[in-house]
Amino acid sequence: MFDRFSRSWQLVKASGSVLMQDKELLLFPLISSIAALIVMLCFALPMIGMVALDGVSHSKVSGVGMYVLGFLFYLAQYFVIFFFNAALVGAAMIRLDGGNPTLSDGLSIAMSKWQNILGYAAIAATVGLLLRTVQRRSGRITKFVAGLIGMGWTLATFLVVPVLVARDVGPVKAVKDSATMLKETWGENAIGQVGIGAAFGIIHFVLVFFAAAIIIVAMMLKSAAALVTAIVLVVVMFILVALVQTALSAIYAAALYRYAAGKQQSSGFETTTLANAFVPAR
Repeated sequence: MFDRFSRSWQLVKASGSVLMQDKELLLFPLISSIAALIVMLCFALPMIGMVALDGVSHSKVSGVGMYVLGFLFYLAQYFVIFFFNAALVGAAMIRLDGGNPTLSDGLSIAMSKWQNILGYAAIAATVGLLLRTVQRRSGRITKFVAGLIGMGWTLATFLVVPVLVARDVGPVKAVKDSATMLKETWGENAIGQVGIGAAFGIIHFVLVFFAAAIIIVAMMLKSAAALVTAIVLVVVMFILVALVQTALSAIYAAALYRYAAGKQQSSGFETTTLANAFVPAR
């Protein structure tokens, strides 16, 4: 277990070194966040209207409409997220091949796969809506089981985007291939995601205390300008940390996929580090 954690952490650090070489990779999650926010705003008013209508009439039509609107919201959000994640993974793969990717390179890769990305978004939206519905309408045990299923789905589909980017396959085949690769990468997949999440969890914990400190100092100064500056600084820091976490996760997924697919060399990753990541568990 400790060996797996050590190997996974080496992969996380290697992902960080790749990001340091191409800091423009942070633009993909930034654009994705902005686009996702726009999608959310576009659905906000119709959602509020449907809730108000349902509260007045409690009609079946309104209930069906809510599910349809909910599915479309999931579909749009997932498409935006997967599209820019595919662009990020595509750019990361160019870097891992020793190239020097640009923003347009990543976007071109994602555009060439948009139909398969949309198909995968539809699958993910269906699964997400079903799990959400079960968790909202069931008892504690069922909610717990649904939560486990959701975790399993997240692990099994971790490599779907790299598969879609690197192979000419449809969304269903991509999900199957990702699940198959999970059997080879399950240790690094799970521990790597937990490792990245834990590391950034600590960073967020520290940022919360730092944010509280500078805001308190700004309030003690009784200066509106100082308070606004402190709030802006805190928001920027949290956004930057979130962007870095998203980028590292995508680079990590790209590296795992490449080695699982038989590509021994990845720029920024030592061959032995990748090889050790796929030592069969005993």
